Amino acid sequence: MRIPKYKIVFCTPAIYSAGGVERIVSSKANYFADQFGYDVTIVVTEGQGAISFFTLSDKVKIINLCLNFEELWGMPFWKKVVLYIGKQRQYKKRLKTILHDVHPDITISTLRREANFINSIDDGSIKIGELHLPRSNYRKNDAKKSNIIKKLFYKWWVSDVVNVFGRFDKLVVLTNNAALEWPELKNIYLIPDPMSLAISKFSSLDNKRVIAVGRYSFEKGYDMLLKIWSIVEKQCTDWRLDVYAMGDPTPYVKMMTELCIDRNRCRLNAGMSNVLDEYLQSSILVQPSRSEGFGLVMVEAMACGLPVVAFDCENGPRSIMRDGEDGFLIPMFDINLFASRLVALMHNESLRYEMGKNGRIKSEQYGIEKVALQWKQLFDELMKKR
Repeated sequence: MRIPKYKIVFCTPAIYSAGGVERIVSSKANYFADQFGYDVTIVVTEGQGAISFFTLSDKVKIINLCLNFEELWGMPFWKKVVLYIGKQRQYKKRLKTILHDVHPDITISTLRREANFINSIDDGSIKIGELHLPRSNYRKNDAKKSNIIKKLFYKWWVSDVVNVFGRFDKLVVLTNNAALEWPELKNIYLIPDPMSLAISKFSSLDNKRVIAVGRYSFEKGYDMLLKIWSIVEKQCTDWRLDVYAMGDPTPYVKMMTELCIDRNRCRLNAGMSNVLDEYLQSSILVQPSRSEGFGLVMVEAMACGLPVVAFDCENGPRSIMRDGEDGFLIPMFDINLFASRLVALMHNESLRYEMGKNGRIKSEQYGIEKVALQWKQLFDELMKKR
């Protein structure tokens, strides 16, 4: 069967770091270019001179607009707003030029800084928004730390989201729960994140190691994980915990000291591009997140045969796993129950094997081949209506 050779442009902030969106965009771009023969370009605004953290196909083109929005982090609010508006104007002008030059069939936005204006660019391409966050976390603001001006600004900013999202030809969300979060929208389309790891073997589940993968941020819940581990390590003295995450671990290192956690058995590591070997050398994945857009780490670990213990936060975990089947789903913030379930898995090897087996089967639906075909179907449907 002949596959139409579409021109695809991805718009995303950066590809130089080990983030989940960076991994997803890289893996889809590679597959679209190498397997479908699409002409794929990734447009970024950050990381001038930096290389992609994840391996990219030679067929995938990168255009860096060198806007450096990240330099605004840490600036006073008023200064940040003024400079942000200026950078946004430059972004729209440069992206408009790029899209008219490339003339893509389809432009995919990861719904960051271009979300507000990309549908006003009349380059003729179909516009798709790709949402990786739960509604409660999109354009989130810490109201406790905000003055009245900030609160009014963010109130307006959030209220405009539905209008912004409604202008896309399709808004792709990752889970059924995420789709239900946007009852106002009629353009929702469900496609999960793909698992890009090529897995040919599984964990033996006999290494006494628990693993966590993500980033050092409040949403990922590593403060709660350390409290959990401070309970667990006293009951399972021959097990250890390894965290692999991007970002600054300093606050969590301090917390380890406060909780008197054994640093020889709890290590806070940097993120890595190829975490497969670490999954294979572990026996349990823990996911203590307060919120998740999806939970790709869970899918990857399950594909390697690891059972999962996760908080039942919105969207992600409950759409991927079933409590008692391929792991344990814990009511939010119940640290003691989380610790108890984790200890139960540590002590019960046969339970780990059974849950790991179920997880491997469940993970098959998230393979890059299957997910990429869902994207192709969406492209074909939209192009026929063009």
